[in-house]
Amino acid sequence: MDHLIVPTKIFSGTDSLSVLDLIQNCRILLVCDAFLPKSDSLKDIQSHLASSNSVTLFSDVKPDPPLDNIMAGVSVFTAVKPTIMIGIGGGSAIDTAKAIRFFGEKLIDQPIDTFIAIPTTSGTGSEVTNTAVVSDTKNDVKFPIIKDHLIPDIAILEPRLVMSAPKSVTAFSGLDVLTHALESLVAKDANLFTDTLAEKAIDTIVNQLVSAYKNGDDVKTRQTIHEASCAAGLAFNTAGLGICHSLAHQLGAKFHVPHGLANAMLLPYVVAFNGQNEEVAEKYGKAIIKAHLGAPTLSNNLLIKRLQKYIFTMMREMDCPKTLKDFGIKEKDVLENMDWIISHAKEDGTFPGNPVVPTDAELKQLIEKIIK
Repeated sequence: MDHLIVPTKIFSGTDSLSVLDLIQNCRILLVCDAFLPKSDSLKDIQSHLASSNSVTLFSDVKPDPPLDNIMAGVSVFTAVKPTIMIGIGGGSAIDTAKAIRFFGEKLIDQPIDTFIAIPTTSGTGSEVTNTAVVSDTKNDVKFPIIKDHLIPDIAILEPRLVMSAPKSVTAFSGLDVLTHALESLVAKDANLFTDTLAEKAIDTIVNQLVSAYKNGDDVKTRQTIHEASCAAGLAFNTAGLGICHSLAHQLGAKFHVPHGLANAMLLPYVVAFNGQNEEVAEKYGKAIIKAHLGAPTLSNNLLIKRLQKYIFTMMREMDCPKTLKDFGIKEKDVLENMDWIISHAKEDGTFPGNPVVPTDAELKQLIEKIIK
């Protein structure tokens, strides 16, 4: 049975924060990135929260949310017993808020009323997904908490909040969106609804991301990229992801490669690997044509090569390292950890969604392509 469930109310635009004006007489727990307190962005958000509300701020958020930080947030949650949670920031902040909610509700045996996500990067789609990726730093492992009740009730896409992000964040997170879209397009649970969202996200990112990178103050383009990120999140929340993410999670856990960058390094090779399947190649081909990267007269194989070349071009124009060596990771360190990377990738929650089941040797070959 095909389905698409969108429980999140999505508000987009420069006036979207006005949704917060409606909140009255609530206990609110704000979870935000560590650099946001005292920033104009957070002040703007807080200005929309009426004085009748009790507001508590937790900002001890770190990239790839470690369990220790999450449990510190859980302690605040159990003390405050919030009726509303608001996650503000990049994927790590929103994932931290989700994880705090997950453990906190269990401890006090009381659900919150409303969960609001306000992303400040255009990349993870976490504002509309059921997943929080958490890091076990003691064992160098990332693992997802996947529960439908973690999907935010409201997502607020205020494009101006994205404009203060470093250019590298625009690049890495935007390429993460492209990965979400390309993986969900061919994932095992894909359907017409998710294909529509994925194809539009692919079209938007390949044609407008570099412009957003080079012209960061263009509000209209920023809003379009922000909405594409959300659309790709909706797509993969139903369709699933694949081996690009399962491998990228391990590179992040072991070598601290930014998630979007790890995906971008692997993406051209994963697309080529999956494209060996005729049905998958057909879906890629249609999306590539719709994104105006190739003519309908070209074979699917040539269209896929066009896409690969274009991803490399985007990475070059946005100053992204293309290999682990370029990022500063030694070849011997990768080879020494190869078995660990492969075994943990196969256990990752995104692995089963891949349309083609790879062998260990094939997973190794994909990693080897980005070593140097």
